[in-house]
Amino acid sequence: MSIIDRMIAAVTPPESDEARLEARTRATRAALPGDWLDQILQHHMDIEDALADVRAASDAASRTAQLKQLALVLTGHAIAEEAVIYPAMANVAAKGHAGMGYDEQALVKVQMALLEKLDPMSQEFIEKLDHIEGAVKHHMYQEEGDWFLELKDSASVADEVLLTRRYAEEYERYVGAPSLA
Repeated sequence: MSIIDRMIAAVTPPESDEARLEARTRATRAALPGDWLDQILQHHMDIEDALADVRAASDAASRTAQLKQLALVLTGHAIAEEAVIYPAMANVAAKGHAGMGYDEQALVKVQMALLEKLDPMSQEFIEKLDHIEGAVKHHMYQEEGDWFLELKDSASVADEVLLTRRYAEEYERYVGAPSLA
């Protein structure tokens, strides 16, 4: 395990599956069909599915193809949050959460680049994928548990409309489609 992997493990304490489900349920209740939060929650589920697809691939070519799909969804989602959602959070006195979000997503991008260099069928690949998945799940838990609910509570109707439109545009600009689900 590299020093970076150990750092990720140290700063991403695992929440229970029950705590993650509770956070997702609260966020789902707060979302309106098609709004920015609803889109983000769908992308979180797409990312979870893509992680599972990488893990389930039975040969190197399939695993590499699934990893490319994961990278596409993960990066498109991160770019949309970084361009639209985190600045909105910073504007409503959540600068610490916004900064942490940027930092966590940058760290995952670095780890994804390192993962691409590993033999996709090796134990080292699976261990790094485990660390990435843990970091991503922790990040989603923070967003779904508090961060985005605070933004939702503080946003005006006009802000909600703007965030919804801009988030979709940024995601589509990178990924090319509103959702992969």
